[in-house]
Amino acid sequence: MRAASRAWPLGVAAVVLVAFGLRAWGAKHGLPYVYNADENAHFVPRAIGMFGHSYNPGYFINPPAFTYLLHGVFFARWGTREAVGDAFARDPGNAFLLARLASGLLGALAVGLLAWAGARLQLPRASSSASPAAASAWTGLLAAALLAVAFLPVHYGHFALNDVPALAPACLALLGAALIARGSGTRAYVVAGAGVGLALAFKYTAGIVALPVAAAALVAPGPWRGRLVRLVLAGAVSVLAFLIANPYALLDFGEFRAGLAKQSATAADGGGKLGLGDANAYGYYLRSLTWGFGWLPLLAAIGGAVVLAVRDRRLALVLVPVPVLLLAFLGGQDRFFARWLLPAYPVLALLAAIGAVAAAGWLGARLGRGRALAAAAGALLCAQGVVFSVHNDLALSRDDTRQLARDWMTGHIPEGEKIVVEPIAPDQWATDVGRPSAVTGNGARWIKFPTSRSRVQNDGTVSRGSRIVKLEDYERTTRPSDVDRYRRAGYCWVVTGSTQFGRAFAEPREVPEAIRYYARLRDEGRVVYRISPDGGGTRDVPFSFDFSFNAYPLGYDRPGPAVEIFRLPDCRGRFEVG
Repeated sequence: MRAASRAWPLGVAAVVLVAFGLRAWGAKHGLPYVYNADENAHFVPRAIGMFGHSYNPGYFINPPAFTYLLHGVFFARWGTREAVGDAFARDPGNAFLLARLASGLLGALAVGLLAWAGARLQLPRASSSASPAAASAWTGLLAAALLAVAFLPVHYGHFALNDVPALAPACLALLGAALIARGSGTRAYVVAGAGVGLALAFKYTAGIVALPVAAAALVAPGPWRGRLVRLVLAGAVSVLAFLIANPYALLDFGEFRAGLAKQSATAADGGGKLGLGDANAYGYYLRSLTWGFGWLPLLAAIGGAVVLAVRDRRLALVLVPVPVLLLAFLGGQDRFFARWLLPAYPVLALLAAIGAVAAAGWLGARLGRGRALAAAAGALLCAQGVVFSVHNDLALSRDDTRQLARDWMTGHIPEGEKIVVEPIAPDQWATDVGRPSAVTGNGARWIKFPTSRSRVQNDGTVSRGSRIVKLEDYERTTRPSDVDRYRRAGYCWVVTGSTQFGRAFAEPREVPEAIRYYARLRDEGRVVYRISPDGGGTRDVPFSFDFSFNAYPLGYDRPGPAVEIFRLPDCRGRFEVG
């Protein structure tokens, strides 16, 4: 144990470094353009906007703790409003890269805190030859290793989004819960309360970590009155931490309440996503765990829950309800994304590590070579995550398909030409970063057709005035007659991508007009360029709301959708004569 106590911090440090390396590798993906719509719209632009107005975000659909953190990072890097504005105008990719690295660093910090939390759990004896302390230390290290390499936490550690950063305070809350459960004093409740409040200030659903804190206080040793008083203290600390990281939740309470209500309403009844193909959110989230967390880790987590239910019901009450209740809450909503389940991943990692350590201890007691079995269990548990995370990082380090398509366009489509680009890339994609065009009048290299506005409603009816079209509803507004509209107005180049047309072909009965539109585009247009993430030039990339936006499939060698560029015949471009 003395040797283990010296080696354990080194092991944790190594795992944390690996975690950050996996999240930093490929962090430049897509830049200077930002292809993730949420990343492009939320935290970085608002953090920069705070240089020009008050610290009131005026926006609470997402809590602003990560926005404030990024504002501090940008201030440390550039300082003044003018310097930040100039740097962002020259190349916004620098700001997004810093934000992504901050996200990855917080993800790595979560790994270290989880190792600490696992080591502080008072686990039952794994075998006759291993002490509870050794079982807890190995469990914490193994849980940290699993969180370090699991695909979904690694992938979203590459984005300036709040999902992965929220795991750091969530793991701090789990550390506090572990200390509370073993009978630690007031300081443990303060740590737990701070973790809960900060987790909630980063992402609302991360507040689920309040459950293990409350459960730990319920099962902790000692007089119940003292535990109740300390739990109230933890609640007060959590409120204080939340308000420090989100002060305008109180100072602008009306706007905060409206944003929270809008977020809840959108998630609960925001309309199904075209192309999802899943009518049942519960089944979707369970399937997402098989690739986002891993098949074997998921089975080990179930085994760990059974082990605790049999050997230590106190800890089972602390850990097991978190993934179950979060799944129950998210599964009842109309919209669902795999990353929304991320707040449960640290607890799932702990349960998987408990199951693996228990299995290794049981086999070691009967077969001998307990250490070798424990190491093998750890390797098996992490194998899927390592393979797919490393492959994803390799893909992210290569040029996005949309960048390659744009490179082709700069060499073949004259500056100032009119183009149609499906919502597969941000508006900035039509502009040369740092070099505004003098030809188009708005700085863009090409004149884009306004695909974000349409008179067609989602139900197919046509209104008098146009409306803003969400990117997920674009296919519901397309019509075969659009080809004629493009041609008459001189929009002779049409850029399509599988993250859009894939939705239509995944559910053709939902959008028959879109299917006819693509059929006419293929019949009348000439494909002049094609690129696919699978390394070939085909468009046969199966649409998936997950795998169309990451490089999990091993056949993919770069990020981005399949992209096709059509040239419409009998169409007079802006600079064509006759």
